[in-house]
Amino acid sequence: MAGTTTAIANKPAWIDLASPDVAASGEFYSKLLGWRIDVSDDPQYGGYAVAKLGDDDVAGIGPKQMPEAPTAWSIYIGSHDLGDLATRVQAAGGTVVVPAFDVGDQGRMAVFQDPAGAFISAWQPMSMSGFTVEGRNAYTWAELNARGIEKAVPFYGSVFGWSPKTSPAGREGAPPYTEFQLGGVSIAGAMEMNPMVPAEVPSYWMAYFGVDDVDDAFRRAVELGGQEMLAPEDFPGGRFAILSDPQGAAFGLLKLRER
Repeated sequence: MAGTTTAIANKPAWIDLASPDVAASGEFYSKLLGWRIDVSDDPQYGGYAVAKLGDDDVAGIGPKQMPEAPTAWSIYIGSHDLGDLATRVQAAGGTVVVPAFDVGDQGRMAVFQDPAGAFISAWQPMSMSGFTVEGRNAYTWAELNARGIEKAVPFYGSVFGWSPKTSPAGREGAPPYTEFQLGGVSIAGAMEMNPMVPAEVPSYWMAYFGVDDVDDAFRRAVELGGQEMLAPEDFPGGRFAILSDPQGAAFGLLKLRER
């Protein structure tokens, strides 16, 4: 297990969806991405489901813990010590929203909020290491939309050791794009919130799923009840689109250009 925790430390390790209707959410993503949804029959997990591609774990879908909680995907960053991580979060100006707790024998989780207001979770594995596959029809990228990115970038550097690499977004009028790098490898992105986004929308992290054809996947997502947020378009690294699923959670579709 030491090797597992070291391998995922300070990198995206898991994603899960808090949904008002786990069965409906599972059906949507199964039809869109080919996932098989395995709902735990252990009552301690409260109906939590693990989405799989073959034998690989790709994501979780669970019921919202409170009716007023947002329907949203959460990004979990791997850690080998959530207690130490919480100390670093607070020292960097963040907030401990949910202190670390055990999730059965699977691992430990905690929820934090960065200085720009976005929630970011963390995962310390025990018997479950995190997702075991990325890329096609699975998690492929995480992106922070921040109100005050100048507050968020140094926070993630202090807490997770991420180095920022900022470049033009490649779209007219779009703010610069920041890639968070760990060991010289880009592992997530960030940008200032578009001023057109309603003021009541807080900073947030969003998950992207890799697909072979963004336009085809976008069309199918809409046919399955998803709502267009940003139609497919090119960017310097490939092509992407953004939607909300039938329960209201935002997600992205992404096809990276082969290098």
